[in-house]
Amino acid sequence: MEAIGRGQGGGAAYGGAMDERYLDDVVAILPPLLQALDRLGFLARYFDPAHYGELLAAVGAPEVTLAALRPRLAVWPEPLADARAALATAADATLAAYAGLRAAPDNLDGMTPVFRALREQPRALEALYPLSRALPPVSRFFLDPARRDDAELSAALMGAAPPPDTGVLHGGGEPGARGGWSAYVPETYSPDRAWPVVFALHGGSGNGRDFLWSWLREARTWGAIVVAPTAVGRTWALQGDDADTPNLAAILDVVRTRWTIDPTRMLLSGMSDGGTFSYVSGLEPASPFTHLAPAAAAFHPMMAAFADRERLLGLPIHIAHGARDWMFPVDMAREAADALARAGADVTYRELDDLSHAFPRELNGGILAWMARTASGRGE
Repeated sequence: MEAIGRGQGGGAAYGGAMDERYLDDVVAILPPLLQALDRLGFLARYFDPAHYGELLAAVGAPEVTLAALRPRLAVWPEPLADARAALATAADATLAAYAGLRAAPDNLDGMTPVFRALREQPRALEALYPLSRALPPVSRFFLDPARRDDAELSAALMGAAPPPDTGVLHGGGEPGARGGWSAYVPETYSPDRAWPVVFALHGGSGNGRDFLWSWLREARTWGAIVVAPTAVGRTWALQGDDADTPNLAAILDVVRTRWTIDPTRMLLSGMSDGGTFSYVSGLEPASPFTHLAPAAAAFHPMMAAFADRERLLGLPIHIAHGARDWMFPVDMAREAADALARAGADVTYRELDDLSHAFPRELNGGILAWMARTASGRGE
């Protein structure tokens, strides 16, 4: 294993080669930790209240091995304190997630405990990510599976220290605060080229700090800047006064100032309420976004009927929805695709037979490729 050093953009300091004893601890705990996190991602992707017991059975019990190995992180020397803390925090958050998932069927609050338990996953990913520059298995974990064996990409991500203002960043107050934002800028960033930007809007009870991790792996792999704002109110402004659209514009101004953005590849995407708001805000005549990609979103035909015709004409819109969505029936998405196409939008519709009301993360890489193919003079 490589010596561990300080990295910019969120890297931790470990200073020098790791003692063999603690190297053995890392080698022991990383596989079960990464496997347990991978299984959490599987559960989040396929979550369906009607089949929760079957899903838990399919996930198995990867936390058992992780819990047995957790004591190996108890005491490490001071030079390795940050590495130990990162692994311990990630392990503890993962174990808390599984404890909540196991207890959920006996809870009187229905499936609310499942969502609460799954919120531990972003905490674990946030703690673990700084180790991606030092530990190859962690770096591979934060890549699209299609490119995990790409030696050139791995070398670029784990090579020289990345430029300042890259990695995981936060703005607008405490991470996850109302009206604030979190972002990921690839460590391969260079101001000499224009980068696509994805504004990823969380679901109704979420926040940008957590939802960022729904896009980071693909952005790191394929080269995109992701900005995950948090709604000004309890959820996005789907009715009444709209404080969120001006806030998105203000955040975009900050992003354009700090990084080189491709004006023809600016995506407004979102999940559930965030997807619905990507319609509401993204169809506004003055919207700066060149592409829209709502997922698991609600839609009313009036959105298309009242949208500005010039704005809609040729606007690339990627709609993704699950055939098993239990919150917003799939007919809403089908109707959205038909209505928006009739109004002149360039609609791509993806209906996933095995998707419930969840974010189809496996489409992210394809959405970035779709955005590149459909980029035009919009936004210039």
